[in-house]
Amino acid sequence: MYEIDDDRYCYPGTTVLKNRYGARNQIDLDKLERLRFEQRSKQPLPRGRLSCSHYCAIHGHLFGSVYAWAGRYRQVRIAKDSSMFCYPENIRAQMRALFDEMQGQNRYRDLEAGPFARRAAHFLSDLNAIHPFREGNGRTQNIFIAILADQAGHPFETSRLDAHELFDATVQAFHGDERPLTAVILRALRA
Repeated sequence: MYEIDDDRYCYPGTTVLKNRYGARNQIDLDKLERLRFEQRSKQPLPRGRLSCSHYCAIHGHLFGSVYAWAGRYRQVRIAKDSSMFCYPENIRAQMRALFDEMQGQNRYRDLEAGPFARRAAHFLSDLNAIHPFREGNGRTQNIFIAILADQAGHPFETSRLDAHELFDATVQAFHGDERPLTAVILRALRA
């Protein structure tokens, strides 16, 4: 659960995100979100050039049937436990810088699996620290990394990802140790 002072994304007096279904109970919303995400993730994803706008289009595709704001950068400050994510006023510039850097490194193409995993882990760590959306960041990151890996010639098996291990590795990367995240990504690459 995120820590937020004044969250315009939630129904007044609750922590339940405003949604297209009008669900005002977190358990019901979680079920709806999970169902719609599973359905949408099996459909063809938006095509693009691995840019910021492509990333936003993927988030919009995955979560747009649940949230009206899907695919748009969040406008509130959020934290998880003691980890504060990028302030909303800096998201656009930070996303542009991150994606420009990745593009400048030829989208990590022509790299062996180990160097690819290290660069992808660094990218994913920075992307997670930005946390551009109000909800759905992790799932969008996982799908995007799979696309990035596939296009770099390293087919990626999301089924090889253990959710708890990935979460722990992402938290460690947030605090400066990208080695566990690199190992998780490396294991997900199809040999």
